[in-house]
Amino acid sequence: MVSQREITNNAELSKLVAPTFPTNSSEFTNALSHYYRGEMARMISWRDRLDRTTNWAIAGGAAMLSVSLSTPNAHHGMLLFAMLLVFLLLFIESRRYRFFHVYRSRVRLLERNYYARLFAPGEMTDPTHWMKQLSEDLGLPHFTITRTHAMARRLRRNYCWIFLILLLAWLLKTTTSTLQPRVGVSAFVRSTGELLHNAAIGYIPGWAVLIVILLFYGWMLYLMLIHREAPGELAYGEVHV
Repeated sequence: MVSQREITNNAELSKLVAPTFPTNSSEFTNALSHYYRGEMARMISWRDRLDRTTNWAIAGGAAMLSVSLSTPNAHHGMLLFAMLLVFLLLFIESRRYRFFHVYRSRVRLLERNYYARLFAPGEMTDPTHWMKQLSEDLGLPHFTITRTHAMARRLRRNYCWIFLILLLAWLLKTTTSTLQPRVGVSAFVRSTGELLHNAAIGYIPGWAVLIVILLFYGWMLYLMLIHREAPGELAYGEVHV
């Protein structure tokens, strides 16, 4: 037999567990403002993480570049390793950008459909569409852009310039005789054979190194070109990361 006290405790517990939904417009506005503030905080947190990886890429690339060009004894492979390191940071940042874009999309959805309309009452639209979209995203969160699209956006914003500087530094290193351990007759290389000789890494011939670099930079350029269209909330406005 269940005692009256247990029944009372279960009833009180169900009241505590059961969610309380807004019953009027003021309560709804209060809940919406708190939710907006929370999503904004999460978005800013992931935005800060994006800046960190970008700063690491700049610092690491600059350090290796300065060491490689400071003395002829420094091997040009250090610049290739810098490219690999920057690409690793780009890969990490693309993952962070996908999380950032989830919260950024929610914030923009609220700003575009609620707060923007709040200051222009004459342009009010049916709220059922965007509220349903937000409800579905909260019920079943999913990424709004692919990994390759995230990499393409970060390449266009920051990393393309880092890779370009590293490529120019590598070309300067391999085409300048004074930056090589064996100083040539002229200041710069005069033949393709001399360039390929300088580009070699151990038993790896220079032509193989050159082909890998061309394929790598060609792939990044292709990635930026095929992902120029902005999906979702990125299609509205121009102020985007």
